[in-house]
Amino acid sequence: KDSLLIETLKPAAIFALKNSNAPYSHFHVAAAVLGASGRVYTGVNVENASYPAGICAERNAIFHAVAEGEKEIEAILITGCDEEGKQAYCPPCGVCRQVMREFADPKKLKVIVLSEEGEKIYTLEDLLPDSFGPEKLQV
Repeated sequence: KDSLLIETLKPAAIFALKNSNAPYSHFHVAAAVLGASGRVYTGVNVENASYPAGICAERNAIFHAVAEGEKEIEAILITGCDEEGKQAYCPPCGVCRQVMREFADPKKLKVIVLSEEGEKIYTLEDLLPDSFGPEKLQV
């Protein structure tokens, strides 16, 4: 099943990578999200001269999915590359992990990190143990 996820998400992320806007770090990142509907959504990092105003590829892809009506994600594939185009592992930052948690079951969400050397597959629970999610706010 993981190979099917990779076959579904990898081409979308690789295609989106060319649209990354990284004039400051020169590290380009793209993500592809599989929604519960079966649709795939992409996002790229978009840097800004006012650094906090930029956005990571993962959040961009998730927010794209939400804007299209998705409320749950099942998998995300992330890849990055340097100026020479060499793919490198790019695990999600803490903020992106928390955003993933908002839209997924941490035990089920597959987080796939891709590089030229292959892929690493985690669950969100692996990356964000003992997480805080929406159910914690229900009293």
